[in-house]
Amino acid sequence: MKRRALVHVSGLVQGIGYRPFVYRLAIEHGLAGYVANLGDAGVRIDVSGEESAIKAFLRDLVEKKPPIARYTQVDVRWLEYASRYSAFEIAESDVKGRGATLSLAPPDISICSECLADMSSEQDRRYLYPFTCCALCGPRFTLIKELPYDRERTTMDEFPFCFECEREFYDPADRRFNAQTTCCPKCGPRMTLYDYRARIVEEEEPIREAAKLLEEGWIVAIKGIGGIHLAVKASEDEPVARLRKRRRKPNKPFAIMSPDLESVRQYAVVSKLEEELLTSWEKPIIVLRKREPFPLSELLAPGLHTIGVMLPYSGIHALLFRYSKEVAFVMTSANYPDEPMIVTNDEAFSALKGVADYFLLHDRRIWARCDDSVVKVVSGSTAFLRRSRGYTPLPIELPFEFEGELIAVGAELTSTAAVLREGKCFTSQHIGDVESLETCAFLDEAIQHLCKLVQIGAARAVICDLHPRFTSRLVATRLAKKYGAELIEVQHHHAHLASLMVESGVKTERAIGIACDGVGYGVDGTAWGGEILLADYEDFKRLCSLEPYSMPGGDLCAYWYGRMLQAILYGEVPEEELREFLVKRCLSGFKRGEAEVDGVF
Repeated sequence: MKRRALVHVSGLVQGIGYRPFVYRLAIEHGLAGYVANLGDAGVRIDVSGEESAIKAFLRDLVEKKPPIARYTQVDVRWLEYASRYSAFEIAESDVKGRGATLSLAPPDISICSECLADMSSEQDRRYLYPFTCCALCGPRFTLIKELPYDRERTTMDEFPFCFECEREFYDPADRRFNAQTTCCPKCGPRMTLYDYRARIVEEEEPIREAAKLLEEGWIVAIKGIGGIHLAVKASEDEPVARLRKRRRKPNKPFAIMSPDLESVRQYAVVSKLEEELLTSWEKPIIVLRKREPFPLSELLAPGLHTIGVMLPYSGIHALLFRYSKEVAFVMTSANYPDEPMIVTNDEAFSALKGVADYFLLHDRRIWARCDDSVVKVVSGSTAFLRRSRGYTPLPIELPFEFEGELIAVGAELTSTAAVLREGKCFTSQHIGDVESLETCAFLDEAIQHLCKLVQIGAARAVICDLHPRFTSRLVATRLAKKYGAELIEVQHHHAHLASLMVESGVKTERAIGIACDGVGYGVDGTAWGGEILLADYEDFKRLCSLEPYSMPGGDLCAYWYGRMLQAILYGEVPEEELREFLVKRCLSGFKRGEAEVDGVF
């Protein structure tokens, strides 16, 4: 008997080759109809044919779905058969279409092995082309302007298909069938190499020349998927020291990139779980234990027994290592810690003047700047130090229920924003330290983009830190006014404890937690630090805390620990004994060294 079924699929089903998957499945089962993207990131499927064939199709829809696909709900409505379609097709997206439940916008996906093979084949027309991608891989979050996910709503809209790419795009047998970001050397973005004066270096293969410059010890600014890295060879001290001096980062560890696992194992110990994370499609930075003796520059992570490592996640990175014999390159964010990622070529030339010797840039716009994710394996489990590229904007499932839509702007240092809807917490990309107007504007921009992707209509409340002078409060106040929403203030350490409760799956019960976060604004208007709290998600009780002490210079004590130590020990230890201890053991904790210990400025 012939029937018709109308299917709404919610979840991560856009930007991952899902429509081509549905198309091939429907053809395989001899069904007619269509598949279309919806404006809420979901997918609608309308199929007609034999009832048994439709049931087999629905079973395969679940059992054979693409590896990256994630379903939150599959709704099926059976209807009487109607011969409206003679074949199956991928229909034009329904911008206003909605499913029953919330769907997910896709994150950036690292380049797949098939595309890498295409780039390595001299017979392939994408040979050595750095922007090679297909329906299953490539940038997504960083170039999507709005949903539904189609080329005209991404920054690839500036690169019209050539004849060959258009043929592949409409060929159901091709891996790039309906691949929205596909392109080739004829019609896609291009790399260009510039010198320190922003003059073009005339080279047929700019990436090859950039690799050569890196091997020679030059500092090269490289534009990738979500921003610009500063790169330098990791095997020698002098280039790394020069980068540290120019970037004024004396001790901050640098992340490095290696071509493959075999290279990483030359200088770091890699467990099975760490190997899985390194080679996953998210390709985050993994904090690994150094091998001893460490064969690379000790200046990469001074004084640490660990090193942050990632593998190439774009064709640009893959080609750099194809042209180089180096085991690793530094790949550190080009921006200063309290500034947003640099994403435009003009910004790079301006902000990195006197820092980068050369610039390897491309002409594709980055819509949503996005830093690399950082992960550490702790006691056999994955712990995020920074959740960004590859994971944003996928949500975190919450163990409790709430009503309405909420926006949280984050605190001030190493900040991340979040949007809550339908039991899910959608976190933004890493924002950084919201201490400047530029980063404040980035926070606002990131929240607005996230709200658009998550389809926030009318937020019930906007959440901010209790601290009255945090810059992020400016963004919260503006959003609360825009949505006519309540502004809710949250104590800093209560927020930390609540996040741990979510990670641990705590639902409604209360928990005791220790917050060793340093300083947070207290409900009594004083600075708190080092609390033991009894809390649930709505309220908390401060059971005990570290004894309060004066902070000479205020927040500067967080950067120059010697000040705080001297304040705590003053009066408790004889002055001469205290001075001797501070000068011998803690001088690095004072900005002006011994003179500051003696109070001489």
